[in-house]
Amino acid sequence: MFRPNRLTGIVLLVSILSTPQVLTAQKKKVPAGTPVLWEEPTDIASRDLYLGAGSEAMKPDLSNVVFVKDKPGGWSTKYEVRDGAGRRWVAKVGKEAQSDTAANRLLWAVGYVTEIAYLAPRVEIKGKGTLENVRFEARPADVKRTEIWKWNDNPFVGKDEFQGLKVMMLLINNWDIKDENNKILVVHANDGATRLHYIISDLGGSLGKTGGVISRSRNKPEDFVKAKFVEGVKNGRVDFNYGGKNKSLFEDITVEQARWIGNLLSRLSDDQIRDAFRAANYTPQEIDEYTQAMKRRIAQLMNLPG
Repeated sequence: MFRPNRLTGIVLLVSILSTPQVLTAQKKKVPAGTPVLWEEPTDIASRDLYLGAGSEAMKPDLSNVVFVKDKPGGWSTKYEVRDGAGRRWVAKVGKEAQSDTAANRLLWAVGYVTEIAYLAPRVEIKGKGTLENVRFEARPADVKRTEIWKWNDNPFVGKDEFQGLKVMMLLINNWDIKDENNKILVVHANDGATRLHYIISDLGGSLGKTGGVISRSRNKPEDFVKAKFVEGVKNGRVDFNYGGKNKSLFEDITVEQARWIGNLLSRLSDDQIRDAFRAANYTPQEIDEYTQAMKRRIAQLMNLPG
């Protein structure tokens, strides 16, 4: 008579979990819908970069923020929290909170779909204490978070908006270019259509310098200001100064594509650029340093030779 032991049970469990049916069920399937990476920002000159994509309406209610659970993964400490209005957020604490927020604003400013995020300079999270510079990232009940999307395999490869997104990563010195930082969000529009927002969910490894593995930095104005942006132009392609992950991704950006995103960025006023950094609670001096550095980089894109 066969009597299953503990080892037999483990083998059976692994076998069951490995079946195609179970593996399929474990994955967060992406439903049918229209993929969206970028939308033409016809209102770019009037966009509020202090409040960002969520505007005033989506701001978290900080009157009663309650810790729900830890959110493991990534470089920064993150918590799932509930605000005073009962809405769910992911609170990011630490050095990346500021750079993540400012980078989010700059991408949204030129038409890219983004997370809805805000930075609280100081907030009490019941169960964790009073914390400074906490980024709140919305988790709306009507938006489904599904699979990651890949830099080398997506519906936008080769298109101007995708090439422009790559330039934006170079503009903000985001060296942490990996698929795990990307997400597809399922959003239901007012007209009943389903849209698949291809976003970069984690932009924290930005606004420092790319450099080598040991010398890279994040959220460091003095490094960002000193870092070189454009090296030159070779055979119609822009040679950028980049030492981060996935370096080969940035070798096919043409002068025309770089100018395309540069033209959009050039329509932002100085005050709008400043607001992107003000939203991240940088000091007045840091805001000025980042703003002037951004303006220099935008001018380089607009004045590329060839």
